[in-house]
Amino acid sequence: MIKPNLWQKLALVMSALMLTCCMALLALQMRTNTRHEQEVVQRLSLGLAEHIAQRSELMDTSGMRDAAVRALFGQLMAVNPSVEVYLLDDQGRILGHDAPSGHLMRSQVDVAPLRRLLSGAALPILGDDPRSTDGRKVFSVAPLVVQGRQAGYVYVVLVGEHRQMLADDLAAGSQWHTTLWSVLLIGGLGLLAGLVAFYWVTRPLRQVTRRIQAFDIDAPTPLPAPVPLRAGERDELKILEHAHAQMAQRLGEQWQQLRQQDLQRRELVANISHDLRTPLSSLHGYLETLALKEATLSPQERRRYLGIALAQSAKVGRLARALFELARLEHGEVRLEWEVFALPELLQDVLQKFELAAQARGQRLHADFPPGLPLVRADLGLVERVLTNLLDNALRHAPDGGRVQVQLSALPDSVQVAVQDDGPGVPTALRGQLFQAPAALGARRGENGGLGLLIVQRIVQLHGRRIELRDSEQGALFVFALPRADAETN
Repeated sequence: MIKPNLWQKLALVMSALMLTCCMALLALQMRTNTRHEQEVVQRLSLGLAEHIAQRSELMDTSGMRDAAVRALFGQLMAVNPSVEVYLLDDQGRILGHDAPSGHLMRSQVDVAPLRRLLSGAALPILGDDPRSTDGRKVFSVAPLVVQGRQAGYVYVVLVGEHRQMLADDLAAGSQWHTTLWSVLLIGGLGLLAGLVAFYWVTRPLRQVTRRIQAFDIDAPTPLPAPVPLRAGERDELKILEHAHAQMAQRLGEQWQQLRQQDLQRRELVANISHDLRTPLSSLHGYLETLALKEATLSPQERRRYLGIALAQSAKVGRLARALFELARLEHGEVRLEWEVFALPELLQDVLQKFELAAQARGQRLHADFPPGLPLVRADLGLVERVLTNLLDNALRHAPDGGRVQVQLSALPDSVQVAVQDDGPGVPTALRGQLFQAPAALGARRGENGGLGLLIVQRIVQLHGRRIELRDSEQGALFVFALPRADAETN
């Protein structure tokens, strides 16, 4: 079974509503026309009963005059066969009539409508039809006075039995024919207008549906930016279309980021594998040499081979620790231990660790910071790791006899740290990917497989800041900032 779509459902609902409204309108129109006709007839013949009562002696003190009543009824039926005349007593009981045998269905009519008509109530007023058990018709009434006393009523039904039957016969065919054509015409025009309106209104929804169906997150071309909405836009479909376009664009961007991250992860694994393979191969080779040639090696050769094997083992250990540390930072397993400390004191401690290595190559370490530098609020251990990685990176790329400078400066809400060497610097083509993957580091990869800068970036990001490589006349200049303790408390 084929289920209808939204437009078809709306069309079915519209058709049912139009048919219901047309039938209700026709019923209301027919009722209005009937009451209008009844009021016209009643107004035109309002004085008929009074005229009969004044011109005829229908009753006297002894009761109803049968000869006068029969003569009057015969004249009225001959002149106007559409009316029916009844002679009533003051309680509404029928005293005289001209109905054929078996046609009279009531012996009494309700006098309340008669009194309302005589009191001048709004027309039309319907009274009981003596020739029907429950019918009501428009009438004319006048009191019948005998010797100054009301003895009854002259009650004239203005739409008699013969007129009603003739009207029903004539209207039976044309009325339903007219009703049917009216329903078809009004319903058809209304349905056509509704379908066109629904088609126009749901067009943006169909466009959104097609876009959703055609959405391909793996499309080679990026999705176009959504068209901005006008200020104060209230069209729900346009808002929906704009929201979907934004969502699709955002999903596309995130998917591209995930693909890029996956590519970087693959490159990271490949580079780490390469960096591990070299020291492990060297370590294995020297240990195998010691095992096979233990009897023929001199003590000096044995110590040299063991020293090389230990150095390679230490290199593998440093690389493994760096990789483990980066994994913990990437997966959010590191929680900052906030504390307030003086950054110059920490910097001095870190510089002391590199003094011997710098002196061996004739390199100079220089720290520049103004007096009264504000305290910082950060994780002391992680900040020490950042300074260590940056200084190690700078010393490895500074030439022999070169210079590495660390400069601290106060900013309104933070303390800035700048680490600069006078080495060859970072090629322009690699700057955009410097903090993304070790493969981009090229010659700046060290014993930790190029993970040092990635670890530095993650630690700085945990402190709500960012590290960047700035332009410099010579060498590489890395700059980051840490939050000030007084800025955190104010």
